[in-house]
Formats: sequence, C-alpha cells, structure tokens
Amino acid sequence: MAHEHCHNHASCIRLVPIFNHLDDEQMDKIAESAKKLDLKKGEMLFHAGDEDDTLYIVNSGKIRVYRLSDTGKEQLVRILDPGDFTGEWALFHPGEVHENYAEAVQDSSVCLIKQKDLQRYLTEYPQISLKIISEMSERLMNSEKQTMQVAIEKVESRILSFLADCVEKGAGNSPVITLPMAKKDLASYLGTTPETISRKFTELEKQGLIEQLPKRKIKINDLDQLLLYGE
Repeated sequence: MAHEHCHNHASCIRLVPIFNHLDDEQMDKIAESAKKLDLKKGEMLFHAGDEDDTLYIVNSGKIRVYRLSDTGKEQLVRILDPGDFTGEWALFHPGEVHENYAEAVQDSSVCLIKQKDLQRYLTEYPQISLKIISEMSERLMNSEKQTMQVAIEKVESRILSFLADCVEKGAGNSPVITLPMAKKDLASYLGTTPETISRKFTELEKQGLIEQLPKRKIKINDLDQLLLYGE
C-alpha cells in the first residue's frame, strides 16, 4: 500500500457529490489535506474494529463493504464505485470504530481525509453537512429496505425488486441494465446463494422476461411483465 498527497487537482474531490458543488478554489483547498491510498485487488481498506476517523473517497476501482455475522456469514453492505465514499459516520461520532470490512474488488485508488480536517471544512462550508446528511438518510432508507426484504420476502421477489431498482428513470419498458456487482456479491447482498441467483436468472430468461448479456448487462424485455411475474 502506498500513501501520497492528492496532487491530481482535486480529481477525487470533484467526483464526490458532497464536494463537487463547491468552487474550484474550495475543492483545491480540501484536496490539499487529502492523502491517496493505492490498493491491490484483495487488499483491505479497513477492518471491523479499526478506528473510524477517516472519510474514504473512491477515486478509481471498486471497494466492497461487508459485515460478518456472529456465525461468520458474510453480508454485503454495498459496493463503492468511483465518486462513492464511506466513513461519514465518524464525522459526527468521534472515537467510533468500524463495524464493517472494506476490501478492494479490483486495483483501486482511494482518497483519505481525516476527521479533524473534514470537521474544519464543515464549519467553513456548511452546505457540505447538508449533502452528507442527505446521503446518510438515503443509505439508512436503503439499509432498512434491504433488511426488510431479507426478513420477509421470497428470494425471487428480492431479485425482481433489485432488477427493477437498477432501471434508470425514463429508460422505458424494455431497458438494458448493468448489475452494479458480481452475482456472488448480489447473492450476499440479497441474503441468498450464488447458485440460487444463477438459477433464478435462468428461469427468468426461459420465461422470456430477461436476456443475460456480456459484462453484467441484462435486457429486461418487458418491465411491467417482470414486475407482475413476482406477484
């Protein structure tokens, strides 16, 4: 792993929605306090129990955030792509430790901003706080939805709901979506097994509801019919 200052003209700062509404001078100022961490595929960004005193912004690559149950079973929390961030909880709760693990799914570059620096920027640019609160609220809502789905819905319903959530607004009734994660990670996220995911996708394909394309792309032939199929 290698640390270095982010001398790339605030590129990672410009990527993330909580900062990219600031002007260039403000973003450059924040970038001055950022460090860059390069991770190889499989390296850990942090472990559960590590001190949680840093905001991590993905500059390139992909980071998998997951937790382990008491029995050691892995539960995917989310996948972080370029522009995504984690560690915002530490801004409002000093002295906390991570409850999750974060691992590089591929070679990745991450920008790190320490809690004390970021708190100073929150005072100087209060609008950042509103952006962070908005993001945290959305994540809480998604987490509650995920928990409810795993608890009460059938696997098939969870899969159909996930596919529908991947459809962008205005994409029409026959959209092509890109799965944001590999099937094994999707299985972990939805509380099932990779074998079940593959079997259900094959069933949906045989029903003529979807077509599985290369590079994690899926064509939904009829979104309305897909949603009705789960009822």
